[in-house]
Amino acid sequence: MKHTYTVTGMTCNGCKTSVEEALNALPEVKKASVDLEASKAIIEMTEHISTVKLQQALSDKYSISEQNIFDVGKTTEVEEKSELQQLFPLFLIFGYITIASVLLNRNPWNTNSFMLDFMGLFYIVFSFFKLLDLKGFPASFRKYDPLAKVVPVYAWIYPFIEVALGLMFLMRFEIPIVLIATLLVLGVTTIGVTKELLDKKTIQCACLGTALKLPMTKATFIENSIMIVMAILMLIKIYS
Repeated sequence: MKHTYTVTGMTCNGCKTSVEEALNALPEVKKASVDLEASKAIIEMTEHISTVKLQQALSDKYSISEQNIFDVGKTTEVEEKSELQQLFPLFLIFGYITIASVLLNRNPWNTNSFMLDFMGLFYIVFSFFKLLDLKGFPASFRKYDPLAKVVPVYAWIYPFIEVALGLMFLMRFEIPIVLIATLLVLGVTTIGVTKELLDKKTIQCACLGTALKLPMTKATFIENSIMIVMAILMLIKIYS
């Protein structure tokens, strides 16, 4: 028999793993799978397990309750309505980065410097959120980045690569090299993002780490594309 439960208190992939391991450790459980984004667990069991027993198996950080068909419909409706709201942090951060870059270069206006500052701040800010949960980030990143799937250690060092690239942009150090690195790093990720979007898979975007549970949407593709286009324009200006 299978039952669906709502699990609250999970904030990262480490939480997901912890809940799955605790539930699968119960002798009556054949298989327990946890969906971090939907905050639910599907448990296949040999005999019915009370919610109280399931709760006792979990840390006090998490709360588990059985989900009925009315809850499922309600959850789906809320998720559909709140997709733009979930992406609000992403839009807000982009707004702050854009405003900061404009203010840094408004008097006198310098388009090239604006793009360099924008790319530098982009990397610094986005790496900050990834480093908030360095333990949980790699698992999310490997779900869609082609290189991280093949070379797992790449997912662990990726936030530090962003820090290095961001500082190099802001310090105007070896700009041609940083621009080429941006094309390679974000190009690979964008390929993975595009594939997931075409496959219409529902996964968590790791662009802002796992602290903020953002869905993988076209916005993720657009943010990477903006950086790639800027890098291409800058390289054309340098070598033309």
